Parts: sequence; C-alpha cells; structure tokens
Amino acid sequence: MTGYLVRRAADVPEPPYDAHGHRRRTLVGEDDGSVHTGFGVCELRPDGRVPAHVHSYEESFHILGGTVVLDLPEGSWLLEEGDYGVLPTGVPHAWRGTGGTAARWADMLAPVPRARYGHDTQRVRDLPARHPVRIDVRDPRTRSFGHFEPAQMDPGKQSQDLLAVSASMRTALLVYSGITVKMMVDGDLGAVASTMFMVQYAPDGVAGSHDHPFEETYYFLEGEADAVFDGEHHRLGPGDCAWAGAGCVHGFANAGQGPLRWLETQAPQPPPRHSYRFTRDWEYLREALES
Repeated sequence: MTGYLVRRAADVPEPPYDAHGHRRRTLVGEDDGSVHTGFGVCELRPDGRVPAHVHSYEESFHILGGTVVLDLPEGSWLLEEGDYGVLPTGVPHAWRGTGGTAARWADMLAPVPRARYGHDTQRVRDLPARHPVRIDVRDPRTRSFGHFEPAQMDPGKQSQDLLAVSASMRTALLVYSGITVKMMVDGDLGAVASTMFMVQYAPDGVAGSHDHPFEETYYFLEGEADAVFDGEHHRLGPGDCAWAGAGCVHGFANAGQGPLRWLETQAPQPPPRHSYRFTRDWEYLREALES
C-alpha cells in the first residue's frame, strides 16, 4: 500500500443524496490504507437531515459553505461558513438543513470508521429540535466550537476585533518563514484523537521535505501548491485532497503569486517531541559523520 494518496477534485464524483437529503464524498478512508483518518466533504439540502446517532470515533468539522443546524443534548446551534468544532466519541448529535442553499462541511473522523462494524455508528433516540442559536467562541459553554475568517491568516492585518474571536491561546497565529498556521481543533478544544487547523503560504512559502509518526490530510482551498510525496511531484489546487501516512516524506511550496491555503488534519495527535523529522537534518548529520 502506498504511503500517500492524492485525489483530484474532478476525479471524485458526487454520490447521490440519501433518503434524508444528505450525502458524503469520501476523500480518505479505510479502503485507502488509512488507520487513523477518515476525511470527507458532506452536503445537506435545506430540507434534509441526518438523524440522531453516536460514533465510536471523534468527529471534527469545518463549515465550507451555507448554514446548518447541529442538535446536541444540551442545545441546538446554527453553524455558518467558517465555523468549526469537535464532537467527542459517544456524544449523540444530529444535523438539520436550513437556509436557501445546501450546506457543505469537511469532516475528520478519527480513528477511521470500519465498514465491517457498521462504520462504528449507531442510531439513537431523536433529539429535541430546539430553536438554534449562534455559537459564541468566548462563552465557556460553547468552548467545543470556534470560528475562522481568512483574514486571521494575515499576520500584518490583525486587529482587536479579529483577536476577540479567540477564546484562548490555542487559537494564536503561528508565523514561520512565509507560512502561517491557525489552530482550530486540538486538545485544548477537547479533541483527543486528532487536530484540525488552517495553513497559509505566502508566495515564497516553502516547507522542506519531512515526515511524521502520524497521518496528515490536506484539503486545498485557495491557490496552487507544488507538493512532493515520497519523491513523487504533484500540482494541487482548490478542491484537491492529499493524505500522507506515517513515515511518508513530503514537502510543499507555493506555486502561484498569491496566497496558498489549505485545511489540514493530523491523527493521532502529534507527540510532544519529535513530531517532525526533516530530511535536511539527517543529510547534515550524515555529512558531518562522513567528514
């Protein structure tokens, strides 16, 4: 089995809607050799629903477009483009369509659902369909949710208004050489099996080849990337998806003149040390030992 996967947007057909007006396009799953990552894009018609159920895995999501209602035992929440959150293992939940257009969201399921066990999902009793309210990321009662705006990725245009939507240091912007990272879902948000965050490269942004002791998924939203996975080069753009298994050597560079942005996930969560193994460091050590 290959250590990585590249899926072009045009090569993955949209499945039909089910009887409830919901469909999910699987981009990474059990059949691809993944152990920790189930990644896909869901769509729900305005009159559709996903009946109440529980998973024996953790589910993170990021709303890509439209609005949708998420019903939980403690309340109902109106989610819109840019919202994200985590649903812990075993939490009953349901989705309801709303608005005038279909809602779309990316989901990350960790560990990967297993077909032989009914995709590790069980129906439960219907939840009350309460009047939905908007999330408030500064309210501790909704600390499992957050909101992202693309402007948050520009380190030179931060403002108190933008920073005010950050409920804790977990959402601080990390700035590297030509690369910015905005954490969304991690242990501070309540996740235990995976992370989800936004990555943006400036026109000169480059990440040298490296690998990890965990799986990563990249869903491209803006710009074009020159990506390499285990020595194979790929040009990736909006709607494309890639997955790197543990030990896959990979790297990225911005192939355009504008920003390059993607949604990234990791599973299991990175260890506190030795999360990155850069090729350049081992080449330096080899040369130092030979001399």
